[in-house]
Amino acid sequence: MYIEDLKFSLWADFIEREYLENEFKELIEKRVINGATSNPAIFKSAILSSAAYKEQLASLDEKLSAKEKYEAVAIFDIQKAADVLAPLYRAGDDGYVSIEVDPFLCDDADATVVEGKRLYKAIDRENVMIKVPATEAGYVAMEELTAAGIALNATLVFKKEQALACMAAFERGAQRAAKSVDTVISIFVSRVDRAIDSILKEKGIATALTGIYNTSDIYEAIEARELPRCRALFASTGVKDDSLPPYYYVEQLLAYNTVNTAPVDTIKAFDKDAKKTKALPIEREVITAHMQKVAQAGIDLDALLEKQIADGLEAFKDAFKEILEAL
Repeated sequence: MYIEDLKFSLWADFIEREYLENEFKELIEKRVINGATSNPAIFKSAILSSAAYKEQLASLDEKLSAKEKYEAVAIFDIQKAADVLAPLYRAGDDGYVSIEVDPFLCDDADATVVEGKRLYKAIDRENVMIKVPATEAGYVAMEELTAAGIALNATLVFKKEQALACMAAFERGAQRAAKSVDTVISIFVSRVDRAIDSILKEKGIATALTGIYNTSDIYEAIEARELPRCRALFASTGVKDDSLPPYYYVEQLLAYNTVNTAPVDTIKAFDKDAKKTKALPIEREVITAHMQKVAQAGIDLDALLEKQIADGLEAFKDAFKEILEAL
């Protein structure tokens, strides 16, 4: 735990081979992070821009498909991260690393289940979470993977309804499972603000708050459900607005029984300069008043959140496609 009293964990939203050998270990030793996450965009940046992968890629059988080459590289990195994190996992201090299923399978429940099980078996580490997008097909897959005893990270959550559907799937799966597993629900934060803050600013409405208030609302729903071994995870917490401190979305989302996964530079800034006091939940009246102003500004927040879900899926698909084309 980063903050024991709050049961608050801080995970690095980054995977890259040289980093895993060096800075990743240092951050763990200093008790700054106790987990890691990845996604197709992160692997795209690592594989296509780092020289660390050239040797392994050159050694792979030329007959392998582009996806098989990607998986060979990604599985190696996830295994490496899992091994470094293993002492934390054995001590009951998270120690998880996540890998996402092929985003092109987001509407195919059966294929997602097959791939999730295959990746989990290939990685062969207990402290791996399989990441599944929170779609209708994803909920079906979440139930089946939880029933198979696989820890899960439900990703691309922007709405309370998604979080509740994820939890229902986890619970159904747990009822059929031989063992219980940890689950997290990844709520995306800053993307909401980036989508609407220019409009709010023009109308004199406070910015950099809508994503936080939406997240607080979802967090309360998750906590109220009291599903064993299930936590809210706050994602998309890097800052693009230079007027905000780099740790803004970590500091403003500090809450009991949660995880925040953030870029490494964000984590360092938070560790060095941010307040370490509980910020959530936020009073209902405060959230309601702000959301009314958002609506008065002509923004249909529900429609915007639906678009964010679709855009997020497309972004992961695009990143995955670019990796495969390069390989």
